[in-house]
Amino acid sequence: MRIALFVTCLADGLFPGVGRATVRLLERLGHEVVFPREQTCCGQMHTNTGYLREALPLVRRYVDVFEDCEVVVVPSGSCTGSVRHQHAMVARRFGDEALARRAEAVAARTFELSELLVDVLGVADVGAYYPHRVTYHPTCHSLRLLRAGDRPLRLLRNVAGIDLVELPDAEVCCGFGGTFAVKNGAVSTAMLADKMRSVLATGAEVCTAGDSSCLMHIGGGLSRLNAGTATVHLAEILASTRDSR
Repeated sequence: MRIALFVTCLADGLFPGVGRATVRLLERLGHEVVFPREQTCCGQMHTNTGYLREALPLVRRYVDVFEDCEVVVVPSGSCTGSVRHQHAMVARRFGDEALARRAEAVAARTFELSELLVDVLGVADVGAYYPHRVTYHPTCHSLRLLRAGDRPLRLLRNVAGIDLVELPDAEVCCGFGGTFAVKNGAVSTAMLADKMRSVLATGAEVCTAGDSSCLMHIGGGLSRLNAGTATVHLAEILASTRDSR
């Protein structure tokens, strides 16, 4: 299958290893991955903070860039959620029904990484090897908006060498929420403290998730505690093999 990668702003600017891991994983599974260079932001940040007019050109750009792609993979539950649940809404808000319909068609072919692997490619064991104690945080958008369910956990359970431990109160938000963490710093910090307490209670070496944004938030807190627990994106774990270590 020919799969287009929408890498997301955070992966492009701060966590490029996530994009590289996604490509490495899918190519190992026998698929061709293309990277349309014209891609930009999905507009989630603008939409979530009420700047819908500013989001509209980004929606149009996403549709223009990915409209001819068979399948699009996104290593982010929140950005996938924006494409699937916000793009057509933004277009309709400004009376562009044609764009809204095009956006819906592209959104139907846009998948978060675990969705693509399990639902589209029919793979639960990707041949990964990761000999570490790991706990999984289900991010809010993947859990509640995409309803990714146990797909990430099914993939992780098939990773050779992994010691996968359950995260207490896993479904509780980490407190990031994009600009929520900036506008409501005290509340966000309190929520982060609860999440870090849960992560540390597992004794895990690594906390993983499908969103770089939440991992950045959790990882920042853990680093300030010198806790010795790392944050690693799901794609990077699934891309790991015995040969790559």
